[in-house]
Amino acid sequence: MDPRGQLCNQNRRAFLQQTAFGLGSIALSQLLAREMPAGVSNPLTQRRPHFKSRAKNVIFIFMSGAPSQYDLYLPKPEMKRLHREPVPESFLHNLDDPLIKGSAQVFASPRKFTKHGECGMDFSDYVPHLATCADNLCMVRSLHTDVSNHHPAQLVMNCGVPLFGHPSMGAWVTYGLGSEANDLPGFVVLLSNSGEGVDGGSSLWNNGFLPSEYRGVNFRGKGDPILHLTSPQSIGPRTQRMRLDAIRELNQLRLKDTGDAEIESRISSYELAYRMQLTAPELVDLSKETAATRNMYGMDNKTTQWFGSNCLLARRLIERGVRFVQLYHSTWDDHSNLNAKLKTNCDMTDQPAAALINDLKQRGLLDETLLIWGGEFGRTPMNEIRRGNTPGKEGRDHHPFCFTMLLAGGGIRGGHIVGDTDALGYHPIEDPIHVHDLQATILHCLGIDHEELTFRNQGRDFRLTDVGGNVVAKLLV
Repeated sequence: MDPRGQLCNQNRRAFLQQTAFGLGSIALSQLLAREMPAGVSNPLTQRRPHFKSRAKNVIFIFMSGAPSQYDLYLPKPEMKRLHREPVPESFLHNLDDPLIKGSAQVFASPRKFTKHGECGMDFSDYVPHLATCADNLCMVRSLHTDVSNHHPAQLVMNCGVPLFGHPSMGAWVTYGLGSEANDLPGFVVLLSNSGEGVDGGSSLWNNGFLPSEYRGVNFRGKGDPILHLTSPQSIGPRTQRMRLDAIRELNQLRLKDTGDAEIESRISSYELAYRMQLTAPELVDLSKETAATRNMYGMDNKTTQWFGSNCLLARRLIERGVRFVQLYHSTWDDHSNLNAKLKTNCDMTDQPAAALINDLKQRGLLDETLLIWGGEFGRTPMNEIRRGNTPGKEGRDHHPFCFTMLLAGGGIRGGHIVGDTDALGYHPIEDPIHVHDLQATILHCLGIDHEELTFRNQGRDFRLTDVGGNVVAKLLV
């Protein structure tokens, strides 16, 4: 740095720190947070998309364990007629799951479905709040995936392949576009305090073979979302800055000797952590929101408060330029006692998810924010005999061949249903959409050509959609 410029900055810092009855110290913190030391690049600097985009940010509400589409979004009159009857012989040749083929009995949903919005979209009585958003939602009923076990299917949905060590969707997006948030990670993960862990764990928000600064940063679902934001009272911003400079210089010496790119990532991570110490406390202070907003998200209700807090925090992250926010809620894996378990999860998540959609819309953020709701696959139209057949205690097995997800916001056609299924909802019969097609469409909304967003690793160019994927025009405005 030019010594004259350095002297000018020192004089400016002294002026800010000593004036305006202490308000200068606040300004100093903001100044320090935004200054990047000489020789340190920001890997999350914004990059141009391949073409003009409709969406700038993504919020992916991932319902780990796979919600039952039959009990939330997919009424099937034929299943009512065949309830507790063996699956018809004419259908068995298309029944691809050997675990339930021999004794499969149709299990009609006991839920009451009604149509909502001008579009007449079907919702069950378990999701009354999401139902009010019908005209903003695109309901995709014909999704299918490659595997039927939770962890590999979650990897396919999040990373494109059922293998460890590949980058997640959020990592790919921040690698391709960077982030508008200078003082926060580009990719943030929020875990719901549902009492259940996510099957795939951190492999679902991993950076894989991409540089580690693109990994999802996990904010906690209970207590302080970010630990160690506050330094000890004896350590002020200037002391913290001097310590960080010393660590950076040591890391740069090591980098010069080894050429290890991960050392650059470590330097960037230290710098980001320092900036977060100065700016993140305001982000996570949800008490500054109005009472009406807090009530809308259900934050004063014991049932909805944790997921509601995460949904509200997701909106605040998007407002501050974070590129990709992923909310995880577990688990929807209801092999038995479906009615009770499904209601528990819907009671926890329905109101906050709808509040997030409505809040984004009223703030003018929905048009530039792509919101996704769904799990790794769906549930079967048959009762799972292996877990018992007591009336009222039935459950559903894993179903990768046809399931439902919701999309809204940037570039997505609201008030629209895409895809149709056979009489039992087991296979798509109209507009089958593979997970790679969904991923290609998500990237398209962000202005990214999914075939061009690649990273060379071990002699091969990799991408999120592996070797497949087509943009689904019917989902788009």
